Amino acid sequence: MPSIHPMYGGVSANFVRGGATTIENAEYGTAGVLNFEKTPIYFLLGRGETSGRWNIAKGEGVDDYPQLAEFAHSGGTDHLVSLLEFPKEAALRGVSLSLTSDRPGGFSDDQLAIVAKLFPALGLACYRIAATKTASDILAVYTGAKTSARILAGDIQRGKGGAINAAILLADLRNFTALTEVYQPGEIAGFLNEHFELIGWHVEENSGEILKFMGDSVLAIFPTDAEDPQKACMAALASARNILEANKVLNGQRRNDVGPDIGVDVVLHLGEVFYGNIGARGRLDFTVIGSAVNEASRLEKLCGTLGHHLLMSESFAVTSAVASECLGSFELRGVSKPVNVFKLAGTD
Repeated sequence: MPSIHPMYGGVSANFVRGGATTIENAEYGTAGVLNFEKTPIYFLLGRGETSGRWNIAKGEGVDDYPQLAEFAHSGGTDHLVSLLEFPKEAALRGVSLSLTSDRPGGFSDDQLAIVAKLFPALGLACYRIAATKTASDILAVYTGAKTSARILAGDIQRGKGGAINAAILLADLRNFTALTEVYQPGEIAGFLNEHFELIGWHVEENSGEILKFMGDSVLAIFPTDAEDPQKACMAALASARNILEANKVLNGQRRNDVGPDIGVDVVLHLGEVFYGNIGARGRLDFTVIGSAVNEASRLEKLCGTLGHHLLMSESFAVTSAVASECLGSFELRGVSKPVNVFKLAGTD
């Protein structure tokens, strides 16, 4: 059935007697479209029909649809497809239900009668599953998997949340604003997506979670374990290192196409934040706030001044125990006392 997801155009569940159930997501793109166009479902949609039957044993559809050829090779004899429409108010159009028989002679009349009664109930169940899955998937896309789980668990009241300790990663694309005067909005969006994709990938591969995209910046957290805060710091540091290396590769590829070289600055900090619902009564944001977030933002401004793409706060450098060098003590706007700023040892 179709899905509402930025990466997948549809999802299918396949059940085989005596075998495992498999779930497949069909990605957007030429290959996915071409594969779908070679299915009985696409044929029925094009003709405006809601059901179809192919006698595989007699070769019907085998030469037209690779799926039916595969069923025939596995001993299939008969294939049914029924298209069931979801309620009009649903963004999802409906679901396709298919059955393949390996019974000699195909489906019997009694079996067809049972299927006719069963399919509408299955369609209703699919609608419920689709609505639930769509809500959870889209929420995860916009808020992150861990945050969406908390929202769906009932953490939805303004002000509801709590203090957590976390390693904070703030990544900012250097001098990106100047590019908006040279490139068209569509090109700017493309550049942002390319860099945000690599940042998001390396944050998530180390169990971090992006909380917010802010213009040309990304805010992510790595919640700490009370017994081992170093683990979260090392995960954040691994993400930062991988982001910087991947960014170099991306810029190298773009230079081959005479595109802009876009640097990224990363700041790592460790502290207590409030993680919960903030906003207006009818429009909330599940995010983090607190002095630690503000300090990370202020530290990022020093990257250009000090000429380093990766800076760490003292709390992060000490807790991570990574080899580091202090660059000095600096005053940050809105922070009462000067703070010590660190870089990785041996880096320029």
